[in-house]
Amino acid sequence: MDGLRWRTIGAAAGIVLALVWVMPNIVSFSENSWWPSKQKLNYGLDIQGGLHLVMGVDVDGVVKESTTRMVASIKADLAKDQVEGADVKTDKPEAGEVIITVANAEAKKKAEKVLSEKYPTTLQVVGSTDNSVTARYFDAYLTEYKNRVIQQAIETIRNRIDEFGVAEPSISQQGSNRILVQLPGMADAEKAKQLINTTAKLDFMIVSTEKTQQELQALIADAEKAGNYKMAGMKYSDYVNKLNADLKGKLPEKTVLYFEKAPNAASMEAGAIPFLLRTDTDLTGGALDDAFVGYDQYGGPQVSLHFNTAGATKFADLTGNNVGKQMAIVLDKIVKSAPSVRDRIAGGQAVITLGGGRDRNGMMDEAKMISTALRAGALPATLEQLEERRVGPTLGADSIAKAKMGAYIGAALIILFMLIYYKGMGAIANVSLIINITGVFALLTSFGATLTLPGIAAIALTVGFAVDANVLINERIKEELAMGHSLKVAIKEGYHRAMSAIIDGNVTTAATAVVLLYFGTGPVRGFAVNLLIGIATTLFANVFVSKVIVDQLMVKFNVKKLSI
Repeated sequence: MDGLRWRTIGAAAGIVLALVWVMPNIVSFSENSWWPSKQKLNYGLDIQGGLHLVMGVDVDGVVKESTTRMVASIKADLAKDQVEGADVKTDKPEAGEVIITVANAEAKKKAEKVLSEKYPTTLQVVGSTDNSVTARYFDAYLTEYKNRVIQQAIETIRNRIDEFGVAEPSISQQGSNRILVQLPGMADAEKAKQLINTTAKLDFMIVSTEKTQQELQALIADAEKAGNYKMAGMKYSDYVNKLNADLKGKLPEKTVLYFEKAPNAASMEAGAIPFLLRTDTDLTGGALDDAFVGYDQYGGPQVSLHFNTAGATKFADLTGNNVGKQMAIVLDKIVKSAPSVRDRIAGGQAVITLGGGRDRNGMMDEAKMISTALRAGALPATLEQLEERRVGPTLGADSIAKAKMGAYIGAALIILFMLIYYKGMGAIANVSLIINITGVFALLTSFGATLTLPGIAAIALTVGFAVDANVLINERIKEELAMGHSLKVAIKEGYHRAMSAIIDGNVTTAATAVVLLYFGTGPVRGFAVNLLIGIATTLFANVFVSKVIVDQLMVKFNVKKLSI
């Protein structure tokens, strides 16, 4: 009895949670509503329409640009070491190849020493003569560098798309030099393309201490109240521009107010940390050659920066004049990090430390995010539009209407079959099936997942193997009844003996879904996610909940006969 009571409570709790999560998709709740969850299910491009773009990334152009900067950097290093008659040129910039010519053999040794000391992991010597050295990017470095260019471009595009507030945009790499961008619900295609192709703006800015955090928060609250606006209801860039315009005269001269997203906040609106920044630092992403993840003496992740020759001088002066202060790294008016300057940093090399108190994976993720953001601003790749498709809302509505119709017809036939063939137990299976599908949509909503047509196909498949579980159970019960056992014993044995087949079938299906999730992309991954969720809800609803319902009928309502 106690076991049944707790199982009933567990089943009821699961059903209530599912209803709480799924109701916002059925009923519109206001922001001030008492309903605990207001999150709605996101719909993919194939359902609600939107914009489909394939962008070509000029990877070779970025490599050529990097090689050109490297030529200037090597020239400066050779001049600094007083290498006689040194000159640097490149005939194959797309391969990162440089040719260094010098006056004599002694100068050649000095040039080789400069390469081995300053570029040990970047350049390899591939040929030489009496007065020249030919060096080229390591193959592994060049491959990794090109991949980073793609990731930089993806990060840049994602920063742009966030301006629109598009729910669940899909931005992924295709091949070696293409990016697929899908924007569900996006109607303004021209504005989206213009924004995507805008170059990221990176700035290094000193944090001003003329106003405390409390004073900044008070100024922000007063400006929002006077202007009747909030960050949550505006694009971030529009909000920042309006806020700084409203605070003109109240903030110190040559300062600007930007924000950083709090580490645990889901969005900028949910946790924005204000920073008062000086605008007279004049150090931008154009001064940066590279940014990558490195490791400190204890193996902890950090971000290593490499400035070009002109940038190295500016950076040394900036850090030397602001020891003990914070230097904010700002990408598109968003503060990505604000490390403290401990000492003057000369030589064009710098490190951003991430501090402790967190797990290594969290620190590594932050280091990758900061380095990618820095490179996105410093090394913007030219994007060429290769393909554009606009999926209209009508087409999306038509697709989902047909998918719904197919799902409704299939579900109706299954429900009718279960009622006719299994009678009372079929009715219990149908109730469990409704709970099952409710649970699928509830979990998709709670995870913030995006529903696509392949996802709907997975839900339809869920209906199939959910009912299959009940068919196994009912057939086992019928076998037990045929052997002369009582209804109570038959139900107990039927569920028990069918469980191994149900577990085997669902485990093998789950294994297939995991493989699809790992190796698949786009729609295939969406199908796999929906399939895994369907397996979980099937085991809960069509096995656990259906058993609870039957036990309640047997024990609480003293049912002696149940048609099957």
